[in-house]
Amino acid sequence: MHLRYRFRIYPTPGQQVLLARAFGCARVVYNDALAAREGARRAGLPYVTDAELSQALTAAKQTPERAWLGEVSSVVLQQALADLNTAYRNFFRSVSGKRKGATLGLPRFRSRRDSRQSIRFTRNARFAVTDGGRLRLPKIGEVRVSWSRELPSEPSSVTVIKDSAGRYFASFVVEVTNEALPERVTEVGIDLGLVTFAVCSDGKTIASPRFLRRAERKLRKAQRSLSRKQKGSNNRGKARIKVARAHAEVADMRRDFAHKHSTAIIRENQAVYVEDLCVKGLGRTRLAKSVHDAGWSMFTRMLQEKAVRYGRYFAKVDRFFPSSQLCSRCGALDGQKSLSVRSWTCRCGAIHDRDVNAALNILAAGQAERRNACGAQVRPEPVPAQRGEAGTHRERRTALVGISGL
Repeated sequence: MHLRYRFRIYPTPGQQVLLARAFGCARVVYNDALAAREGARRAGLPYVTDAELSQALTAAKQTPERAWLGEVSSVVLQQALADLNTAYRNFFRSVSGKRKGATLGLPRFRSRRDSRQSIRFTRNARFAVTDGGRLRLPKIGEVRVSWSRELPSEPSSVTVIKDSAGRYFASFVVEVTNEALPERVTEVGIDLGLVTFAVCSDGKTIASPRFLRRAERKLRKAQRSLSRKQKGSNNRGKARIKVARAHAEVADMRRDFAHKHSTAIIRENQAVYVEDLCVKGLGRTRLAKSVHDAGWSMFTRMLQEKAVRYGRYFAKVDRFFPSSQLCSRCGALDGQKSLSVRSWTCRCGAIHDRDVNAALNILAAGQAERRNACGAQVRPEPVPAQRGEAGTHRERRTALVGISGL
């Protein structure tokens, strides 16, 4: 499998100028290719192929208007065309129903004011990591890298990224082999929430960090300072960087939190089950800020990716499964409850904590679905009636249906 390893890089002022030039050239090539395809589509002409775009790029370098494209690595420009091709491929697969998720629109033009700029170098560009630990990029030079860990294998490509906070990163694509962890007998169901980030079926809880809520005062002050600056001034640009850095700090803390807890859960359990929450729908409610601050989607995505890498089982329970309404002891359906109800008593006498009970039900539902998916016998074989034992129709039907409860 392929993984990305991202490291912070610190280019010199001169290298920042060269990177800005490369960002601009890649953006112009992308926009020119997109304009060519959109112009052909509106004029009713045939679809412009990748080979034709590549030939047009080679011809454009020979013209006075685009001669400055030769100042950057040609691989960067070819990768810009590859990005456009990927965008169109995703669009065609989305409208045809072959791509999962929300329907994608046509590719859009890139702007120099985009919060994220990036260029990509492949092996053809002959980038290298020097013996001194620096990243050598063609027509840019050796860039200092802050290595937090070693690369597991030779990278196939590196993407240089500049985010909205003005930070630079190098993202390496490397090929790794799956590392199966020692098998465990424990399995866990996880109930995600806002008051408590996660409650596990074994009783463990993860407190909600609320990174955005804790940083709201700092963000409010930085945003207020930005609103007072004159548009187009240097002071407004500096204030914008402060706001972007404050948001980047919150995002980094949330990502680090999700990485640490997802890794711990995967290491301690052989199978992990979570509820398939509709985060997009919850993001339209009055709880939108708290929902996005929790980062449920990122957390579950990390659980799924790490389960595949380390030989664990991961599954999502249907979002319509009434995990908070069922009694985990007797299975009685007690009906809907408001969010203010944190504990309740079942008719069987069991006293349930709302979140722990939901986690237990998610675990049971996930285990049942896993047995079904692995080919377990859901419906038992019919019980043949013995001679002289006619039985009623209801008795025979009960024997045939068994645990299905029909």
